[in-house]
Amino acid sequence: MVDPADLAAVAEQLGREPRGVLEIAYRCPNGEPGVVKTAPKLPDGTPFPTLYYLTHPTLTAAASRLESSGMMREMTERLQHDPELAAAYRRAHESYLAERDAIEPLGTTFSGGGMPDRVKCLHVLIAHSLAKGPGTNPLGDEALAVLAAEPAMAGILDRETWSS
Repeated sequence: MVDPADLAAVAEQLGREPRGVLEIAYRCPNGEPGVVKTAPKLPDGTPFPTLYYLTHPTLTAAASRLESSGMMREMTERLQHDPELAAAYRRAHESYLAERDAIEPLGTTFSGGGMPDRVKCLHVLIAHSLAKGPGTNPLGDEALAVLAAEPAMAGILDRETWSS
């Protein structure tokens, strides 16, 4: 059961009622929710494959800014030429699927964020890294290392954890 105060905070962050929240998967150092873990199916039965969902508005805006900078294109290019990075990213994808399927299988190999072959959404990759910690998703970790250097992230990210 998710604390009603946390659900209210997430609703305020999103500007709408959150759906299918199983838990707060990442809490900012200042105590605010930052990432929720969601059920593979919403209460109305709609499949929702995004297991980890970024909710904190500062993090969401920062992820959007990184996306518009061309970071996703550069990361996708690197996946094509760096076998070690590609293998680590595939492991992140497999871990994501296994965790989601342990809750409720959706019958799909789609995980999120473009995994395992491309980078389509930094929001998902950042949320995955924040929820599971460093070393789980290499590209989410890279994006967080960039963000951790920004003054606006004080109190939202633990800079020591995410510094490169």
